[in-house]
Amino acid sequence: MRVLMSIKPKFVKEIISGNKKFEFRKAIFKRDDVESILVYASSPISKVIGEFSVKSIISDTPEQVWTVTKEGSGISKLFFDDYFSGKSTAHAIPIENFIEYSSPENLESFNVRYAPQSFCYVR
Repeated sequence: MRVLMSIKPKFVKEIISGNKKFEFRKAIFKRDDVESILVYASSPISKVIGEFSVKSIISDTPEQVWTVTKEGSGISKLFFDDYFSGKSTAHAIPIENFIEYSSPENLESFNVRYAPQSFCYVR
């Protein structure tokens, strides 16, 4: 199983450059058979630009997740704190084996009609 995940273009750039080694989420997928994440760069790019493997997910308090991920977060502590404000749990997905597509794909290539707000399952 794969997940298509919407990510803002500025963070996609950080993933491609290797500066962002974790994708942070307030809510995580429930299925335990997700093997990879398709990276959808949201507007104005609006394309699937690559994918990475899911080997593990770090779920803990925001403070603990930051402690473990800060070196490869690709974001500031201020942004992290703002994003997880009021949340008791934070999730971080290590970005492993990232593959950037030579030609970005449209959503239709994955049988998806609309960009997901956060993520959606894809076969």
